[in-house]
Amino acid sequence: MAKNRFEDQRGPNQRQLRVAELIRRTLSEALMRGDVHDPDLSRMSITIGEVRLSADLSIATVYALPLGGKGGTEAVKALARNKGELRRIVGRAIKIKHTPELRFMVDETFDQMDHTHRLLQQEDVQRDLRKPDSDTDEAGED
Repeated sequence: MAKNRFEDQRGPNQRQLRVAELIRRTLSEALMRGDVHDPDLSRMSITIGEVRLSADLSIATVYALPLGGKGGTEAVKALARNKGELRRIVGRAIKIKHTPELRFMVDETFDQMDHTHRLLQQEDVQRDLRKPDSDTDEAGED
């Protein structure tokens, strides 16, 4: 059985990163231009944050979120309904032997960044961040 490259902590190789970025750009441009003929998709402005490819380039996981962050699940469902058309668009735009299967997920990166920002702004965290500086100042005065 083939190993998944993400399980052994090596991360994606250069080809995976390059093809994933091409897919991300292609999907973003297609959605921005309105190339997909779906009324649900045309009324949403969707951001494609990231694309991750499997080691054999057969599956592309697309992380998407509508602008404003609300309605992520509806956007992902609309993208999944149109994945055949989106896959054809990707296949025409990038020249690889086999176009990967597209899987769509809600991009939670912005929520994670907001949560981290809120944690860093908490009073006790701010106090802990300042504490080492005040300890070294007091130690130098003695």
